[in-house]
Amino acid sequence: MTEPTLQSDLNSFDLKAFLTEYGRLVVAAMEKRIARYPEESRVTQAMRHSLFAGGKRLRPILCMTSAEAVGGNKDHVMDVAAALEFIHTYSLIHDDLPALDDDDYRRGTPTCHKAFDEATAILAGDGLLTSAFEILSHAADDGLLPAEKVLTIIARISHAAGCNGMILGQMLDIEGEHESLTREELEDIHNNKTGAMIEVSVFSGAYLGGGTPEQIAALDVYAKNVGLAFQVIDDILNVIGDPKVMGKAVGTDAELGKSTYPALMGLDGAQDFAERLINKALQAIVSFDNKCDPLRSIATYILTRSR
Repeated sequence: MTEPTLQSDLNSFDLKAFLTEYGRLVVAAMEKRIARYPEESRVTQAMRHSLFAGGKRLRPILCMTSAEAVGGNKDHVMDVAAALEFIHTYSLIHDDLPALDDDDYRRGTPTCHKAFDEATAILAGDGLLTSAFEILSHAADDGLLPAEKVLTIIARISHAAGCNGMILGQMLDIEGEHESLTREELEDIHNNKTGAMIEVSVFSGAYLGGGTPEQIAALDVYAKNVGLAFQVIDDILNVIGDPKVMGKAVGTDAELGKSTYPALMGLDGAQDFAERLINKALQAIVSFDNKCDPLRSIATYILTRSR
């Protein structure tokens, strides 16, 4: 079997149009689900400020696309997709707080604690996280998804977002500041901090879409490699990215004394590592048909993104 390369023929697939359309669907899904909260509430306004400030909507789109890749219906996983973006946005609000990364801008917009205040931002993050699980708890209400499968997804997302996943990674990241970490230690941080939620996004779509165990296992390999590659490129952009394009400051990793892939491998070495990871991701899904082209295109896009 020929190993796929970054030059795989995906020229006929319009990823920009795809991301725009699926991003629009995610925004509509989130609007519908946040409408249950009082608009006049300050915490609701703060939640909306960060939730609708733009962004790639990568996690919900991966969920939707993975469902379709195994022959499922993306419309059946919209509760899960919206919940994933609620959780991701909560994590960004808390990451930006003065006690953590202390960032003033996110997606070209003042961060939540700058637009409102620190206490409101903390509560907005809390509100998004708890709202995500309220959304998930109703994901089987319309009868399109089996309740037992939704329960499995709730357990998997709780694990990925919690103290065995994203929160663990965030803690390890803080503890690793001003330390000389090994590559294995750095991967442990980012497999949890960034990778866990990307992996569960892909799993959720594939599982709820009716994927076979073999398909789900292949997509899990895809997600693990894509998740780590995303972080490697994020580290590179923190060094050489354009803050006007990224919508946030660069150079912050060095200021905080964080261990990064460019610091460990050099810029060229980090880029080469990211390319190897993406090739592994593409190899994992080589047996899938063209319904998997969006996932292939997302993988290659990660290497060339500028924000």
